[in-house]
Amino acid sequence: MTTVVAAALNAWGPGGPSMMTAVVCALDQRVETPVFSGAATAYTQREVDLSLGLLSHFVRGSASPSLLTQWWQENQPSAVLHSREREAVLEDWTAPLM
Repeated sequence: MTTVVAAALNAWGPGGPSMMTAVVCALDQRVETPVFSGAATAYTQREVDLSLGLLSHFVRGSASPSLLTQWWQENQPSAVLHSREREAVLEDWTAPLM
């Protein structure tokens, strides 16, 4: 029961995902950046929906994946963000696209 309450309060979650390298290629530009693996089990439905929405903007060309690289370079997170923090970042990315 304690674990459920802690998870609900965003005070605990499963171990963070491992790191991997994402490669984004566009025209004559190639960018490689470390990212956390998408294999984490602690994603909320809201986070999944926001992520899929952002991906659809990438596919349509109404947003560029460079937005992710720019955020990473500006923020340099040293740990895995908690679910609410990831949702806030996704909301910041998608709000101007709506």
